[in-house]
Amino acid sequence: MSFTLFADTRLALARDSLAGLSVGDALGSQFFVPGRRPADLAAGRLPPPPWAWTDDTEMACSVVAALAEGGRIDRDALALAFAERCEPYRGYGPGAVAILRLIRTGTPWPVAAASAFDGQGSCGNGAAMRVGPLGAYFADSTARAAAQARASAEVTHAHPEGVAGAVAVAVAASLSARGRLDGHRPEPGRLLAGVAATLDPATEVHRGVRRAAGLLGRPLAEVVAALGNGSRVTAQDTVAFTCWVAAGHLDDYPAAVRACVEAGGDVDTTAAIVGAVVAAYTGVGTPGGVPTEWLDAREPLPDWLP
Repeated sequence: MSFTLFADTRLALARDSLAGLSVGDALGSQFFVPGRRPADLAAGRLPPPPWAWTDDTEMACSVVAALAEGGRIDRDALALAFAERCEPYRGYGPGAVAILRLIRTGTPWPVAAASAFDGQGSCGNGAAMRVGPLGAYFADSTARAAAQARASAEVTHAHPEGVAGAVAVAVAASLSARGRLDGHRPEPGRLLAGVAATLDPATEVHRGVRRAAGLLGRPLAEVVAALGNGSRVTAQDTVAFTCWVAAGHLDDYPAAVRACVEAGGDVDTTAAIVGAVVAAYTGVGTPGGVPTEWLDAREPLPDWLP
């Protein structure tokens, strides 16, 4: 099905994805608190509100603001927005703080991004965690979603794996939002194949997404053992797992987030990525969508978000 998306529809899709991202991020972060157990969430016992969101949400809000303003990613403007809005207490890693400090003090973003990890650039999962709403915004074109995701990643992640992680998540969200618009839930294997087709075959992220397709229907523990759960905070051990969760739970946001919590690891980020992709399909307050109770428990988003 071909269709034309107007700006307000694009932004509505991006905002639903951002709601899924931010709720997943905020709820997932609650399970770093001692005494919180995945079994509580499975039993319907939610942590007490408000649920504070982390750097995942803060950076995703900057991505959505950029799209609302210009309909595309301006790398110079986005790099500066990331740097100026960075609140380190939100959980930014040391590498991200260093890169954003360089940008804020006048270093060009290509130089700052390339300086990370002794000149290798970052292969962390930070570019992937913030990009889901961008994919939903470009529901009509996975090619544009991939290109704009690459642009959004490059301002902080010079490593090919970090960029590939962002492309994979954006394409997954684009396919999910497209399925919502045309009324057909993407079949899990086809969704993962569509993601893999946009990735550089030389990357571990590509190989991981291909492995994820072969693990559809397998137990969660087996998948974590094969793909990771973000515990190394890299795109390589985060993105394939989140694509597997999203593909298998695309019409059930609560189940998707519960799977991330049960898997452990970098729970706020895996739940943010999965939440963004799934909410691009389900929406908010719908059967299988982001529960309004969860959304109400999440800390309000920044005042500067348009």
